[in-house]
Amino acid sequence: AMRVKEWYGWHFPELVKIVTDNLQYARLILLMGCRENAATTDLVSVLPEDVVDKVKDAAIHSMGVGLTEDDLTNIKSLCEEVIATSEYRGQLFDYLKNRMNAIAPNLTTMVGELVGARLISHAGSLLNLAKAPASTVQILGAEKALFVALKTKAKTPKYGLLYHASLVGQAGVANKGKIARITACQAALATRVDALAENVTGPTIGIAGRENVEYKLRKLESGEIYKSTSQKSGAELSKVTADVAVKKESGLVIPVEGKKEKKEKKRKAAEEEVEEAPKETKAQKKARKAAAAAEE
Repeated sequence: AMRVKEWYGWHFPELVKIVTDNLQYARLILLMGCRENAATTDLVSVLPEDVVDKVKDAAIHSMGVGLTEDDLTNIKSLCEEVIATSEYRGQLFDYLKNRMNAIAPNLTTMVGELVGARLISHAGSLLNLAKAPASTVQILGAEKALFVALKTKAKTPKYGLLYHASLVGQAGVANKGKIARITACQAALATRVDALAENVTGPTIGIAGRENVEYKLRKLESGEIYKSTSQKSGAELSKVTADVAVKKESGLVIPVEGKKEKKEKKRKAAEEEVEEAPKETKAQKKARKAAAAAEE
C-alpha cells in the first residue's frame, strides 16, 4: 500500500491527504485511473459523497506529473495485489475468530482472539498453555528479556505477549504490571477450563474473570483500594473462627497440629517421663558404683 501511494503520488500527490484508507485508495485508482478521469467517473461506489467532491476539486488543481500507459498498468496491477491481500487478511481474521471461539472461548473472552492465538502458538498447544502457571503466562514471549535480567541482576519483565491485550492496554503505566499479573491469573484459569473441561460450548469463567479484572482496573485507575473477593472483614473472620472452635469441641473437625504444638507436646512428654522415673537413693548409687568398679 505504501508503494502504491509512492508511485501514484508522483501523478496525484494531493490524494494521499484526502483518502487515508489504503483499501479505498487502491480501489479508487482502479476505478479512476488517471486524475483527468475524476470529473467523468462516478466515485460514489468507492468514497463518500463529501470526499468525492474534494477528490474532483483536487484533481483539477493537481501539481502532479503525467503518467504513461505502462506506468498506469503497473500501478493498477499493484493495486489489485493490495486489494487481494487485504481481503485475504480479513478472511484469515474471520477464520481465526471462529476457531478461537470454538477451541478456547474463555481465553478469547479474557485476552482476545489474536493474543490468545499467539499464547497458544508460543506454548505449543492449548494443553501446554493450561499446564503453565500464571507467572509463566504473564511473561510468555519475553523469555530473552527475562534471562538477560536474571544474568545482569536487573528488574525482570512484567509482561510479554499479554502487553497487547486490551485490558493491559487500558491501564496506565504505573498499573500495567499489576493488571498484567491479574489478567495472567484469570487467563490461566480460563485456559484450564477450555483445555480440560467437558462440553465447553461458550465462555463461562472467562466472562466473570474479565469483569473482575475490569473492576480492579477501575479501582486502581481511580486510586481506590479494591477489596478482593477472598478477603473477609474482621467480623466475618471472628464468626468463622468461632464456628471452627465449636466444630473442634464437637469432634466434627480434627485439629491439625503445627510445628510449635508438636514441639510443646514432645517437651511435656519428656517432662512427664522424668517425673515418673523413681529417684535413686544414696545406697543404690554406692552399690551401682561398686558393681561398675568390680567389673573393671
